Amino acid sequence: MKKIILSALMIALALPAMAGKQLTFDKTKATKGTLTMPRGEVVNYTMYTNLYYVTNVEDSTYQFMSIFVPEKADESTPIFMPNNVGGYMASEPKMINAADASGRALSEGYVVAIAGARGRNSKVVTDGKTVYTGRAPKGLLDLKAAVRYLRHFNKEIPGNTERIITDGTSAGGAMSALLGATGNNPEYAAALKAMGAADERDDVFASVCFCPIIDLEHADICYEWTYQCTNNVTRPITDAQAEVSKELAAQFPAYIKSLNLTKPNGEALTADNYMEYIKSLIIESAQEAKDAGAELPDSVGFKFSQQGFAPPINGGVNMPQGMMFGGRGSRPGDYIIDLDMEKYLNYVVTTIPLKTAPAFDSMGVAGGSDSGENQEFGDEKGSSVNFTEYSLRKSTGDDNATLDAGIAQNVRLLNPMTMVSDSGSTVAQYWYIRHGARDRDTGFPVPVNFACKLQNMGKDVNFKLPWNRPHSGDYALDEVFAWMNAIAR
Repeated sequence: MKKIILSALMIALALPAMAGKQLTFDKTKATKGTLTMPRGEVVNYTMYTNLYYVTNVEDSTYQFMSIFVPEKADESTPIFMPNNVGGYMASEPKMINAADASGRALSEGYVVAIAGARGRNSKVVTDGKTVYTGRAPKGLLDLKAAVRYLRHFNKEIPGNTERIITDGTSAGGAMSALLGATGNNPEYAAALKAMGAADERDDVFASVCFCPIIDLEHADICYEWTYQCTNNVTRPITDAQAEVSKELAAQFPAYIKSLNLTKPNGEALTADNYMEYIKSLIIESAQEAKDAGAELPDSVGFKFSQQGFAPPINGGVNMPQGMMFGGRGSRPGDYIIDLDMEKYLNYVVTTIPLKTAPAFDSMGVAGGSDSGENQEFGDEKGSSVNFTEYSLRKSTGDDNATLDAGIAQNVRLLNPMTMVSDSGSTVAQYWYIRHGARDRDTGFPVPVNFACKLQNMGKDVNFKLPWNRPHSGDYALDEVFAWMNAIAR
């Protein structure tokens, strides 16, 4: 039996009946368009807009999608499904854009489906009362309904619904991860039925996730463990915040132990070797950037080779100066041999200030106000709530306080780290995950844990901490689409 299905059932009972309503797709309402790419290439396409993907439309501003079909697309053409969610806020379905991944996908010959979704700030006024329409997990439910819509009209809309690739950044990266992690899971079924979503599958083929803000119930723990070395060095904090930071960081070893993760080489990932693993990932990306011509200052913590040598190959012995590696001889300073992580993390903080402690579930803790995430788990009246027991107990002063069952279930439904292991989920096989090497919007362990978990499950995971990237997405599109074309075609 699934855990706490009550909240989904309550959603189902609260929505009006759907008798007689049907989803529609009118092929005759297509319009033609052209898109000029940055290098001058002109792409012709057919566009279908205002496609409402549920019959019980609660918020007509967001609950529809647009589909863009390039010339020569047919039933075998992969479908690229980006979302524009940010900060867990509502997102209207934007037009195709030559400057981002949607335009690139169209030029590469993909069918592009852009769905809107409700979010923590979406609201409607009914009978003089303001109703917040998009609190968790409704944004995800909307995107799931959009996937079902594509399958429902598979015969009418060009594109291969067995090759749907999702994409998003930040909270949108979380939504992309959730679509890949929760396919067909029955815990969402009652709410989707009540919304009037198609009775179809909602699993996807692959997920592209830029800097996903996920694992929210453990994100504060990961954040403080990562950045505690910066407290009152580059991160000014109060005494109360320092105490919170210390308490949260202390929970990290037990959390990592509970995950039972292994690195790609099979070695157990523990709190004792975790920072070394993060360091190795950053060095790997920095070395790649250096080889491409980037300047890497040693002031941020790097240590470079002083004598010419090539790094070990597959754990082998260092080669002496003058021998070839990668088609060239090595020179002093060519290779990064170490990174002072404390110095590096303090460098990251100088590029953009850290969040205060706690970073996510901040409402009522150490003087903190509510965060976007506190709002995300609130109710239709617009409330904000604590969503971790640590912060709930701190904010209330009750050491025995426990989360409301409905809030706890919504936190669960919005966490791909949890749902990817659920027996009811059909999990995407292919994953492309990026988190910038100076992205401080969440702690490095959050995406690292997720990538390791997927790898441990046997999934095909392309993961990096790209050098010098802040919190951002839709970059290195040549690399993204080389990966997509390889798996989808």
